[in-house]
Amino acid sequence: MAEMLIGQIEAVVEPLVVGLGYDLEGVEVSGSGARRDVRITVDRDGGASLDDIAAVSRSLSDAFDETDLFDDVDVYDLEVSTPGIGAPLTQPRHWRRARGRKVAVTRGDQSTGEQTVGRVADVDDDTVTLLHNDKGRMSTVAVPLADITRAVTEVDFTRPGPAELRRCGLDDEEIARRREPAS
Repeated sequence: MAEMLIGQIEAVVEPLVVGLGYDLEGVEVSGSGARRDVRITVDRDGGASLDDIAAVSRSLSDAFDETDLFDDVDVYDLEVSTPGIGAPLTQPRHWRRARGRKVAVTRGDQSTGEQTVGRVADVDDDTVTLLHNDKGRMSTVAVPLADITRAVTEVDFTRPGPAELRRCGLDDEEIARRREPAS
């Protein structure tokens, strides 16, 4: 039942999300009886502000109101968000959007495989290049995407300097944006 509902929700949501310039990253449904919780995860190049996500949420809510998807429940709660820290990096677009961010990559078996941590410096369809900064000495390692069994963005309490971010391929505007305090 839940899988069928998720498929129906995706059929309604995906064209709208794509039309608004986003990728649909996930749909989750929980709850039973008279209540459903619906979580929609979207993302796009350049990220999204809270106002952007609110606009997506309003569009999706309006679309749901025009369907019979939730006629069997008294209330549904819609949550729209972007992927957060710890979200898996599984597609080349995820890697592209993580440029300059610290990631943890596991190659081989997830429990015994080799783990590498670094900033995403470059990515193409086959390889991600990670930048390591050891007290100002920067080096890179290329990791084939096919060898990666798990990859997630990490909480990063360090503020990388402009030189490190430039080595990750970011321009001055993006560097300035990332160095501004969160508001």
